[in-house]
Amino acid sequence: MRLGIEAVNLYAGWLCTDAVELATRRGRDRGYVVNDIMVGTRAVIPTYEDPVTLAVNAVRGLLSADDVRATELLIVATESGVDFGKPISTWVQRFCELPENCRNFEIKHACYGGTAALKMALAWLASAGRPGAKALVVSTDLTRPHLADDLDFIGGGCAVAILVSANPEVLEIDPARAGFWTSEIADTFRPTARDEIGDSQASLYSYLDALDGAYTHFERTGHGPVDSGSFKKYIYHAPFPGMTLQAHRCLAGRFGISGKAAVRADFDDKVREGLCVAQRIGTAYGASNFVSLISLLETASDLQPSDRVAIFAYGSGCQGEFYDARVGTAATQRIRAQGVADYLDTRLPLSTAEFDRNEDSRARAIDCRDFVPDRSMFDGAFERIYRGKELLVLNRVKDFRREYEWS
Repeated sequence: MRLGIEAVNLYAGWLCTDAVELATRRGRDRGYVVNDIMVGTRAVIPTYEDPVTLAVNAVRGLLSADDVRATELLIVATESGVDFGKPISTWVQRFCELPENCRNFEIKHACYGGTAALKMALAWLASAGRPGAKALVVSTDLTRPHLADDLDFIGGGCAVAILVSANPEVLEIDPARAGFWTSEIADTFRPTARDEIGDSQASLYSYLDALDGAYTHFERTGHGPVDSGSFKKYIYHAPFPGMTLQAHRCLAGRFGISGKAAVRADFDDKVREGLCVAQRIGTAYGASNFVSLISLLETASDLQPSDRVAIFAYGSGCQGEFYDARVGTAATQRIRAQGVADYLDTRLPLSTAEFDRNEDSRARAIDCRDFVPDRSMFDGAFERIYRGKELLVLNRVKDFRREYEWS
């Protein structure tokens, strides 16, 4: 049975800010930020959006009426849950009008969660799904206010919704072709609803260890290529876009590519096109690989159906997985029809002062029993940008119960 991604959709809200300017205000060197971190702009999530609205708004731009009827499994991956018991998937099921006979649940494994959900959906389709059944996977996350160590310039947030089926027009995936590696480490974590803690050095080495270990396992199980040319393109988890260059340098060495110039040329040819969207929305957490997939399919001019793409997923804590997939028959057409670049162009840019005000407001809202989002911020942005778009927004929190409405 052929399995994989039939359709995919990104939603990153309608506000953004200049990440480079934000970084320089935090005391970072501009050249380092632009050339090594490789950021540009980042998404800003207002108080009337949250992981629930991001997820629902991503799904509503994806599914046809027939897709809705065929969906029998919904998995939401997040490390930004709004409740310690009630899963985000229940709201997605309700507001996206999915069938009542649809299994739904939420999973967490830092930035690996989206890949874990995808692989679980593939396994379910292969073993238990009826003919024509489909699965919906949603990765939804956002950065906590005031990310530790003044790293908020690489923060962000978005949701990516993925329709998984036996009609893999975007990406065909053989679940057996994968290598994985794990180790317990506290590199980045969220110990409370308010805090997002990171040890950048520990995370860097853990990431590279996981890449090396997962690829070694991929080779050992008989799937490894003879040389780097076996993969047309590479997608790496991107906590920040510049991390992918370090990852590619690690893997390129295994294929005999050495020297700064040679590695950079190979990176520019096989990785960089997948970073265009990430450089505009910032950290995507569990959706990172899928954001890069969207960018790659929208931007690359040399991809053909059946070309092999290598994918490395990583989640702190930690888990790494290396797998490959083949470009689907309608991949570029489907993605380019969505106009992702045009969508990102229409977002409202906020000043760094407005960004700080928004993050302060979001911080005050965490764990509040009663809360009403301020829709008057940013010179009436809600009325100008959200009103009339039929987007799900948070109306209020009353006695901890979250109430949503359509804009």
